[in-house]
Amino acid sequence: MSLNVAFIHPDLGIGGAERLVVDAALGLKKRGHAVHIYTSHHNPNHSFEETRDGQLNVHHIKPPFPRSILGKLHILLAHARQLHLTCYLLLPWAFTYNVYFVDQLSTCVPFLRLFGGTRVVFYCHFPDKLLANGAFVQGKPNRPASLLKRLYRYPMDWLEEVTTRQADVILSNSKFTARVFKSYFKSINHHPRVVYPGINLSAYQADVDPSHPDLVSVISDQPTLLSLNRFEKKKNVALAINAFALLLRKTRIEYRNLRLVIAGGYDPRLEDNVSTLQSLINLTNAHSLSYKIVSPRNQSDLPQGNATSDPQVLFLINFTTLQRTALLSNMSTKALLYTPANEHFGIGPVEAMSCGVPVLACDSGGPTESVLVHPPSERTGWLRSPDPEVWANALVEIVGLSAHQREALVTRAKERARTMFGMEAMAEGIESALREAVAMGPVESGLGFWTAVILGFVVSYLMTRLLWT
Repeated sequence: MSLNVAFIHPDLGIGGAERLVVDAALGLKKRGHAVHIYTSHHNPNHSFEETRDGQLNVHHIKPPFPRSILGKLHILLAHARQLHLTCYLLLPWAFTYNVYFVDQLSTCVPFLRLFGGTRVVFYCHFPDKLLANGAFVQGKPNRPASLLKRLYRYPMDWLEEVTTRQADVILSNSKFTARVFKSYFKSINHHPRVVYPGINLSAYQADVDPSHPDLVSVISDQPTLLSLNRFEKKKNVALAINAFALLLRKTRIEYRNLRLVIAGGYDPRLEDNVSTLQSLINLTNAHSLSYKIVSPRNQSDLPQGNATSDPQVLFLINFTTLQRTALLSNMSTKALLYTPANEHFGIGPVEAMSCGVPVLACDSGGPTESVLVHPPSERTGWLRSPDPEVWANALVEIVGLSAHQREALVTRAKERARTMFGMEAMAEGIESALREAVAMGPVESGLGFWTAVILGFVVSYLMTRLLWT
């Protein structure tokens, strides 16, 4: 039996979580299910092509609330925005779905179950309570710095736990995330089932025309090191620049023409994106490296580079699918540098392996599950502590691979990506969870318990309206 499935995602941009939603929706659609995606933000100029070319049904429900107020209150306003979206889904004339697939923000879960009478599957990328005020670093979450922020975060963290607990089935993107989830959500009895993010392997194997306008300034015969990440401080892309600068001092003369391509999603609305890009440019200047900035949409608000041609560092802003595919499939690309520590899963290493590109990633979090390093004869990449000197030494080894060694690694990496992280494997896992939720039958009402919760939402809504006006 085919299912009518609604995906609910807060901001349909071009990050890893959005890639998972897009590929999961495509995978379920391929398996014969009807899929619709609902979101509070979808900018056609900052989104994956599948969300705007008709492949997927995307419903952009514009909220009356901003993302933040003076750069603050992000999570409170995120709750308000999703509640607005939830109200739209619960309208009497709204389309009825067999099951909801919710990720990132769990605010809507009890309302969809209680008032919509529909089962919900929640996919946990990582608990928001551990992402607030920074990233999950060195195995421990950063704590809010001030008492005021602690007081602000407490009800938000409570809300995340109590609403996540109402999901009928809980999935996680890695064993690492599942362990952290169980450690910090002690009131939740569910043990998350791991469904690894999958990718559309065929999208990385398309023929590329190097004369295409999007590729002329991106593709080069220079041996290339590649970083694919959003321009966020927590992604630690500075590690790639520092390691690259050290590598240039270590390598043989034939590798002195190496270049580093730093490609990533960039949103000028986000202060973190703006400041991170500027700090990376400053670091590049500090190492006396030439650089150039390229954007497919020729954004006028971007800084100017200091190189006219053949830069040592190329900043590629908001890359297109074609550019990503071309960079990963180009024979000149020697390695993918995946810099975040304790990343929840990390789709970048899987993308690289699917194209046979060696991966260098931090020895923590999700990449320890996706990248195979032992035994060395079966490796698909390298895992190292996030130290520039250590990474530079690993890069010497990677760029020095013989043709035979590289060919063997390419074969192993592609096979691992296909069997473990293909879109079909992910779609099968998600489909199983959706069917399990539907098989539970109608949702039993619990209005008495939820009266207090609903009152809390109403108060949050009124506070938001008061602050905004």
